Amino acid sequence: MATHRTRDKQSILLQSRDHSELLDVIDLLRSQGVSHYVPLPQIIVCGDQSAGKSSVLEAVSGVQFPTKDTFCTRFAIELILRRGPETSVTVSITPGKDRSDKERVELSSFKIPGARIEDFSTLVESAKEKMGLNNSTKAFSSDVLRVEVTGPNQTNLTLVDLPGLIHAENKQQSADDVNLVSSLVKLYMAKPRSIILAVVSAKNDYANQIVTKLARDVDPKGVRTLGVITKPDTLHVGSESERAFVNLAKNEDVTFRLGWHILKNRDYAKRDCTAEERDEEERSFFSKGIWTTLPINLLGLDPLKPRLSTVLRDQIISELPSLIQDVEVGIGDCRNRLAQLGEARGSLNEQRRYLMHIGQAFSSLVKAAVGGVYGHEFFGSAATKDGYSKRLRAVIQALLIDFSDDMRRNGHRRQIIDDGVEYDDDSQASGPTRISRTDYVSEVRTLMRRSRGCELQGTFNPLIVGDLFFQQSQPWKGIIRDYCHKILEATRFCIDLSLMHLTDERTRTGLHREIIDPALEGFSKALEQKVLELLKPHQTGHPITYNHSFTEAVQKAREEHSKRDLGRRLNEFFKPKPSTSPIYPTQQTINKAELLNALTKNTEQNMELYACSEAVDCMEAYYKVSPPSGYLDPSRNGRLACYFLKNHI
Repeated sequence: MATHRTRDKQSILLQSRDHSELLDVIDLLRSQGVSHYVPLPQIIVCGDQSAGKSSVLEAVSGVQFPTKDTFCTRFAIELILRRGPETSVTVSITPGKDRSDKERVELSSFKIPGARIEDFSTLVESAKEKMGLNNSTKAFSSDVLRVEVTGPNQTNLTLVDLPGLIHAENKQQSADDVNLVSSLVKLYMAKPRSIILAVVSAKNDYANQIVTKLARDVDPKGVRTLGVITKPDTLHVGSESERAFVNLAKNEDVTFRLGWHILKNRDYAKRDCTAEERDEEERSFFSKGIWTTLPINLLGLDPLKPRLSTVLRDQIISELPSLIQDVEVGIGDCRNRLAQLGEARGSLNEQRRYLMHIGQAFSSLVKAAVGGVYGHEFFGSAATKDGYSKRLRAVIQALLIDFSDDMRRNGHRRQIIDDGVEYDDDSQASGPTRISRTDYVSEVRTLMRRSRGCELQGTFNPLIVGDLFFQQSQPWKGIIRDYCHKILEATRFCIDLSLMHLTDERTRTGLHREIIDPALEGFSKALEQKVLELLKPHQTGHPITYNHSFTEAVQKAREEHSKRDLGRRLNEFFKPKPSTSPIYPTQQTINKAELLNALTKNTEQNMELYACSEAVDCMEAYYKVSPPSGYLDPSRNGRLACYFLKNHI
C-alpha cells in the first residue's frame, strides 16, 4: 500500500496548471451568474439526511462541517477549492430568482472580511441569518452560499452541497419543506452538465435511500453519477448487509458509469481528532476484512480527491464545445434583449421619449394587424401559431365564421321535428333539444290557455309568438358571450406579441399593469353592455319585423303542412278496397266527387289546436327572418365583433 506522502505527491501531480485554469474559468462564469442561464459543469453532493454528506465534504475539503446541527443544509453551498500559495477564504451569497431587487442588492453585499476556514460554522450561521432563516416562517432558501477556499494543499475542485433529502415531515420540517428540498435537489440533478455525487449510508438499506432513484431518473445510464458509500464501519462483519454493500461498491447492483467509492466517516466521539489521525484510522479499517477484496482506488479519502478532480476535468473537457455554443447563444439572446431595452433612459425626458417611440411603433403594428396589412417582419409566417395570432383580422374573421355556424346549428333551444320524420337521437347530442311537432304544439296549447286575452276562439294573441321566440333564442346569450371572450383573448394575445417584439419584459409588464390591462378591462365591460343592449329586444317586448320574408315563410310552412296532409289523404283514398275474388280483384273505379271531397276536407275541428299550429308556424318564420335594423341578426352576426374592432382597437 502506498504511503500517505506518496499519495499526496500523486494528487498534486494530477492538479496541473491547465487543469486549475480550466476550473477557474468555469467558476468565473458561475460567479458572474452565467449558471442562471447556461448549465455549467459542477459536482453536486446529494443524499438523504444523516447519510454522511457533511463528513464527505469535510474529508475532501478539510473544511469542518457541523455533523449534528442541520442548519448548514438549509440552502445550497458552493464550495470552491483552489490550490494557491496562501490560505484565504472568500464568502458571498448568490440571491435566488425569487428575491426582489432590493433583497438581491442586500444579499449581494454580504461579505465577511478576514474570514477563516476554522470559523466555517460561524460563516454559515451568519449567511443563514442574512437569508432570513432564523425566523420560524422559513426553513429553507433558494439562495446559494459561495465559499472559496484557497491553500497550498487544496485540491482544484468545485462542489455544491445540497440540503439532505427528507422522507417524512416532523415538527421541525413541514410537508412544504419536504417538497421544497426534493424540488431543489431534482433541479440541480437535472442539469445535464452536473456530476452527481450520490451519498448512500451503510446504516440503512440502500434500496430505501431515494437518492439513487432520483439519480437514475435524470441519468438513466449513470454516465454522470458517482456513488459514495459512507459509514461502512457500522456494518456487522460477515453479514449479508456487508456483502451487499461490497457488491454495490463493485458496481454490480446499482450501476453507474463512474462507479462507486467508499469512505469511513469520523464518528462523533472522534470529532476533534486531526485530519491525519482520521486518514490513518480509515486506512487501517480498509486494510483488513472483506474490504481488502476491493481495488484500492475505491477506498478512502486519498484516491477520492484526485478521482473527483479528474471526473470534473473530464466533464468540463467533454462539455466544453456545447458549453461555448450555449454561451454564444446566451450572449446573442442578451444582445437582443439589450436591443429591446433601447438607449439608456435615466432621466424623465428620456423615459418619455422611449415610451413615445414604443407607443408609435405599437400603434403601427396593431393598426396593421386590424387592417389586414401583414407586410411588416413582425407578422412572420402565417403557418406558425404566433404568426397566425399576430394577424388579428384573420383571427377575428375565422371566429365570425365559427360564430355564424354555431348560431345556425345551436342558436335555437328546441329543434321541432315534423311528425313521422325519423332521426338519429345521438346525431346531435350536444345541440338543441329535439321535440316532435305534436308535443311542441301541446306545450304551446298550455301556454296559450294561460295567456288568453281578448282574442276570438280559434285565433291567438300575437304576443304568444314573442314568448315562444324568447324561449327559442335562449342560447344566444351564452354563445355570444363565449365568442366575445374568444375575441378579447385573441386581442390580448396579439397585443402581448406586439409588445414582446418591441420592448423588454419589465417594460411590457409595466405597460400591461398601468395602461393596457385597465383599458382592456374597460373595453370588456363596454362590450358586455353592448351585448346586453343588442340582446334586449330578443328577451323582452313584442315581436315586430318589416321583412317581407316573414309572410313568405309563414305561407311556405302552411303549404308544407298542406302537402303532407294531401299526401296522407290521397294514400287513404287510393288504399286498395277489399275484393270479392282473391284471385281476380275487381278494377277500382274513381268517383270524382268523392275524390274532390277527400281533397277539400281540410279543416281542423279543434280550434285551439288550429291556433296553436298557426302560432308555431309564425314563431318559426319569425326566428328565421332578420329583425329590424339595429337588432342582433343571427344571419348577419358579425355586428358584435365589428363593433368591437371598430370602436376599441
